[in-house]
Amino acid sequence: MVGGISALVFLVFGKYISADIGILASMITGILLTGAFHEDGFADTCDGFGGGWTKEKILQIMKDSRIGVFGAIGLFSILSAKFLLLKELPQYNPDLGHPGSNIFFNSRYFVLTVMAAHSLSRLMPVWVIQFSRYVSEPDTSKSKPIANKKLSIADLILAALFALLPFTFLSWHFLLAILPVIYATYGLKKYFEKWIGGYTGDCLGAIQQVTEIVFYLSVITIWRFII
Repeated sequence: MVGGISALVFLVFGKYISADIGILASMITGILLTGAFHEDGFADTCDGFGGGWTKEKILQIMKDSRIGVFGAIGLFSILSAKFLLLKELPQYNPDLGHPGSNIFFNSRYFVLTVMAAHSLSRLMPVWVIQFSRYVSEPDTSKSKPIANKKLSIADLILAALFALLPFTFLSWHFLLAILPVIYATYGLKKYFEKWIGGYTGDCLGAIQQVTEIVFYLSVITIWRFII
């Protein structure tokens, strides 16, 4: 839903103003829809792991509501990367030689890719919750509702099906983009476990943001060098 609404905003602003404004508007829409929940987690994670050298110090920094240098640089970098990668996506259109008059039809690959990026990147923290350990204090954590909450096998399968649904309308080649996303998730999981023994809510937000970027980069690579 977040990916679809964000893509819709891009289509409207892209048609009547410009593609760059459309991308910026879609990014802002996604942030507003989620309350900057994942971006905030990513910034706190950058601050914590950038400024702390022990588990206690990392967790203490991450609980601080103020943003530091590492968080500011990380947030600027990942939002800039997202903007530049999204700017490349509308160029992929197998029917570009014979475009139709319907803007939704012409931009369907962009819409589906953005939806896939949002859904898949949100599935990755779910897997981390299932197979790692929550290390912050639940009573004082801003992610208390999901702390230590494991899904049933049925719910996990349902979550995976919804996350993979947009791929049914894309070329099978784009399924290859799932592999780098899984690898990045596994790498972040191991990194967090090494330093703090598991994950926090901020770590989950960081995983979502990083894997969304990895997915966009993988899709562009597949489009240019495989398809």
